[in-house]
Amino acid sequence: MVKAKSKVEKKSTKKSIKKLAVRSTTKSTKNGFQQKFIFVTGGVVSSVGKGLSAASLGALLEARGVRITIMKFDPYINVDPGTMSPFQHGEVYVTEDGAETDLDLGHYERFTTLKLARSNSVSTGQIYDTVIQKERRGDYLGGTVQVIPHITDEIKARVYEAAQGAEVAIVEIGGTVGDIESLPFLEAIRQMRVDVGAENSMLMHVTYVPYIAAAGELKSKPTQHSVKELREIGLQPDILICRTEKPIDQSLKKKIALFCSVKPDCVISAPDASNIYEVPLILSKERLDELVCERLNLKTDKPQLKGWEHIARTLKKPHKNVRIAVVGKYVDLRESYKSLHESIVHGGIANSCEVEIVYVDSEKISEKNVHQALGNVSGILVPGGFGPRGVEGKMVAIKFAREKSIPFFGICYGMQLAAIEFARNVCGIKDATSREWHDDTKRNGNFVIDIMSDQRNVLAKGGTMRLGAYNCALSPHSKAFQVYKSPMISERHRHRFEFNNKFKALFEKKGMNAVGICKERDLVEIVELVDHPWFIGVQFHPEFKSKPLEPHPLFSHFVKAALKRKEVTDHPVRSRLKVAEERLLES
Repeated sequence: MVKAKSKVEKKSTKKSIKKLAVRSTTKSTKNGFQQKFIFVTGGVVSSVGKGLSAASLGALLEARGVRITIMKFDPYINVDPGTMSPFQHGEVYVTEDGAETDLDLGHYERFTTLKLARSNSVSTGQIYDTVIQKERRGDYLGGTVQVIPHITDEIKARVYEAAQGAEVAIVEIGGTVGDIESLPFLEAIRQMRVDVGAENSMLMHVTYVPYIAAAGELKSKPTQHSVKELREIGLQPDILICRTEKPIDQSLKKKIALFCSVKPDCVISAPDASNIYEVPLILSKERLDELVCERLNLKTDKPQLKGWEHIARTLKKPHKNVRIAVVGKYVDLRESYKSLHESIVHGGIANSCEVEIVYVDSEKISEKNVHQALGNVSGILVPGGFGPRGVEGKMVAIKFAREKSIPFFGICYGMQLAAIEFARNVCGIKDATSREWHDDTKRNGNFVIDIMSDQRNVLAKGGTMRLGAYNCALSPHSKAFQVYKSPMISERHRHRFEFNNKFKALFEKKGMNAVGICKERDLVEIVELVDHPWFIGVQFHPEFKSKPLEPHPLFSHFVKAALKRKEVTDHPVRSRLKVAEERLLES
């Protein structure tokens, strides 16, 4: 395969892009395949399900043995979502190579076997930044820099870069058709469809078919108008994914097909599902993957969907159930904890269990009401976050979990707060704190959590944290080692502050051990309590590596510990007998 990036950096003219397109798509590669492109757009409303549709199609194509990749274009001018509030854009998903990306990349990785990279997430800000840098270097030879061809050429170059090594590249265009911000991306894919040929590309439009209760009907007019918007800029959808509250019957499919110039078979009914992991099965039943393979002339095997079918059965008919509390400050927007939420669900799947996730606002928790807020849960999780708002409530929850022997899982900021709570209430350091909460970086104090040495002089906020995958060595006799069953692990990070090693000896003397260490920089990555059923804090974000078909072991064991806690509280006598029996067998 041709390395698109190096070609584009040398020649950014339209002619070089066209040559690159031909070489990347119409010439057979060493592996004997021709590259195909599937462009995914959305219409009528935002949050219509483009990301899930793209991820589900990726899962179905992988189930047929097709080598895929998926990328996302976001039309905002930010370089990445790293500096955005979670209330603005939901969670920030971090890739292995440390890119801060849109949460849809989490869907892509969860639904497929992919490990995505920085090149799979591109924003308008990145495109314009690159073009302006080229202009300043003189790459455009004194010409007038314009949206067409310079911006669209850069967009196309990013597609070819991300597509390297894949038989099929699925490209999602963020935003809603009709938004001014998305127009350069739509123009770029219009050009690409001409460049690579109709036989090597297709357009899948995800739209909304509302149900009008008063009329008792599904209405297709918004979909018709959305397709009309696409046609006005030279794009004709090949497949329509119609999101709806109720299934679309054949007569409505024919009507939509007639007005939108697609075949009735290519109008896909995508009604609301009971859980997102049913979506690949729903779309497969509508023959989406079969239609795509026919359209792109892909010779594949029948899809192997047993894993997805098992997940659907487990979630519909679980053997057990358990309640777990997530104590955070972004609970009013669940998308802020999207990967975390799904990872807890994955832990339930691993234990054939339904997990009822209870979101608790940390700003509303105090010593007076903590029992009322958390007394009926079997596990407590404190997730990542930034800043001092809500931290006292989180530490009250952590103290409650520690003293009541409730399974506790602290992630990133949750691990740091667990260390501060332990320092204050067990080690007797009443003024234990984090340097993050104080503006003066030279101030002295009991900073149990301190800023990393290489972050002290960093002023820029965007993309400057400790980001991406780092190795961690585990203590052989720790709970963490029992969970991972490996002496060395790799996990993804997103933080500036770290555990202060000068407190490590005191902590271990008092019963909190540092059992995971990044040896390259001597950073504490995992802490756990010795005399507690399950109390683990991690500096990294394990939720970014959990998949429904491969649940992350930390979440699987956390849910397992919560189930044991539930058994103890629901059936105390039976639980004591079971523990005694297990000890007898061990002896």
